[in-house]
Amino acid sequence: MSGGGEYVNDIESSKQALREKVWRRLIDGGGAPADSYGKIPGFYGAEATAEQLAGQDFWQRAATVKANPDWAQLPVRVRALKDGKRVYMAVPRMASLEPFYLLDPESLGLPPEEAAEKKGAAQTARRLGVESMEPIDVVVCGSVAVNRSGVRIGKGAGYSDLEVALLIEAGLVTDETVIVAPVHPLQVIEEDIPETEHDFSVDYIVTPDEVIPCPDRRRPPGVVWDDLTAEKLAAIPVLAARHRARP
Repeated sequence: MSGGGEYVNDIESSKQALREKVWRRLIDGGGAPADSYGKIPGFYGAEATAEQLAGQDFWQRAATVKANPDWAQLPVRVRALKDGKRVYMAVPRMASLEPFYLLDPESLGLPPEEAAEKKGAAQTARRLGVESMEPIDVVVCGSVAVNRSGVRIGKGAGYSDLEVALLIEAGLVTDETVIVAPVHPLQVIEEDIPETEHDFSVDYIVTPDEVIPCPDRRRPPGVVWDDLTAEKLAAIPVLAARHRARP
């Protein structure tokens, strides 16, 4: 990353220390399998969390849901399809000029439980670029930790931030869009989480037991191009193309 290098490195070190702490707490506390370390955790109670989310008014009104492709959010993707919602699921690592799969409940070709998996989506879903997508009502983001202000951290690769920033820039994630983090209660922390310009916060934390509204909404205006290294741009075709097209 460029711009304020030492400051950014300090933030990344602090975030990584929090990740390590939460992965240990979650696994030691029986909230997720031991192989969750280093990942968006596939936490126990994910199905109940999806049910909790499905009971919310904003979910019931939603026609389109964008979700990350991690195992942890599979029950939410399945529930969205069963509830008749169109699901945009990120292509893993955004490794395509068309970086989102469209899972349309009207034309899945597989049961929702299979279509919503990475393998099923790769087999049956259409890939879309942002110019072919509809506005998004709910964003479901995988998280390692989140605090009650709505500040969240993922596993450190930055794809969630980039996906949301790209969708904001395209006018598909707006002030009307609700962003949620489905997590295990042990992933909800009291500590402050440092933020950079490209980070976004969530509007609600959803656990198997409760829905926590987060008051301090924070969203970037779009992609923070100065934060992207040449390596990151080269690895994500849609960003490379947009960067080349910038004035």
